[in-house]
Amino acid sequence: MRVVIDAVPLLVRSAGVKNYLYYWIGHLREQAGADTIRTFPSLAELAPLKHDRSVAGWWPTFAGLASLALSNHLGIEVAGPGTGRADIFHVSSLLRNPPRHGRLTATIHDMTCWLMPELHPAANRRADRSFAEVLKRADALIAVSQSTKDDAVRVLDLDPEKITVIHSGVSDAFFDVPAAAIVRIREQYDLKRPFVLFIGTIEPRKNIDTLLDAYASLDSPVRQEFELVIAGPAGWAPRATIERLQSVRYLGYVPETDLAPLTAAAAVFAYPSLYEGFGFPVVQAMAAGVPVVTSNVSSLPEVTGDAALLVDPRSAEELRSALARLLLSPTLRAAQSERGRCQVREFRWDACAAKSLLFFEKVL
Repeated sequence: MRVVIDAVPLLVRSAGVKNYLYYWIGHLREQAGADTIRTFPSLAELAPLKHDRSVAGWWPTFAGLASLALSNHLGIEVAGPGTGRADIFHVSSLLRNPPRHGRLTATIHDMTCWLMPELHPAANRRADRSFAEVLKRADALIAVSQSTKDDAVRVLDLDPEKITVIHSGVSDAFFDVPAAAIVRIREQYDLKRPFVLFIGTIEPRKNIDTLLDAYASLDSPVRQEFELVIAGPAGWAPRATIERLQSVRYLGYVPETDLAPLTAAAAVFAYPSLYEGFGFPVVQAMAAGVPVVTSNVSSLPEVTGDAALLVDPRSAEELRSALARLLLSPTLRAAQSERGRCQVREFRWDACAAKSLLFFEKVL
């Protein structure tokens, strides 16, 4: 069996999809070998993950993006080393013309551009419309959650029989973060007080304004003890939202190497997203033993089980109440921390890779 995975998202600035591909490809290769798991463009080794730049050298990056542009704009099948001999080509959302020989598969990460188009720029919506045509052609599909599968079937009228749910994983770095790393990150970012943490791109879907409203409505003694820390690159949020970030601790983009100790240093992780296909920051927080407040919508109840306080993401009052419950109760925080660690045991990349290899074998 030879599988070629479209790894173009590893060459550009990206968050969740890039995280998925990076760890997924690495663990697939650990279990099946690099000869079985190839990539387009050809990436023999992956450099350390950085979300704001390519994980490959300049030539593979240039060649891969040039091939993508030619294929997309000229309407020709993408071609590269190994693609002609692939039994399966696993396509990403950026590629419009995958090879037509062999079997075609893809991963559905979320349906947010379809369900909440008003929260996304036009370029994102166009890319998802093109990807939908690829999904309809595919022989089989992976959905990263049951919620995502259900939405894809309902919105795109896909055959549920050809979609397999395989939950994504959590990087090993988030499990058992060394105490020294937490001390270092506190000093590096000058985090002297306990804090509530949010990590994610600053975009409308992440619902930052409701989080800011909820935090601002906490009693003054609580805000004096716990600050709100927001980390993530500025995306396409309105200017007013960006300006409001100055009222709290906004760290901007945080390198991948700092995410695990920063997460583990938090007293509470707050993530009131309006929609998630899986929710990497939430499961990462649970792996790090941080109690979570998140939304009662989309995939988030599925991945958190009973290990998080779930709220209506459009209600600042519900979010404020949940934050206050956790911040004022060390006992509740400890209990939720333990529940989170237990829940996240099923979200390991080695398990995801093993299930994915069985999926590929079934496709053949």
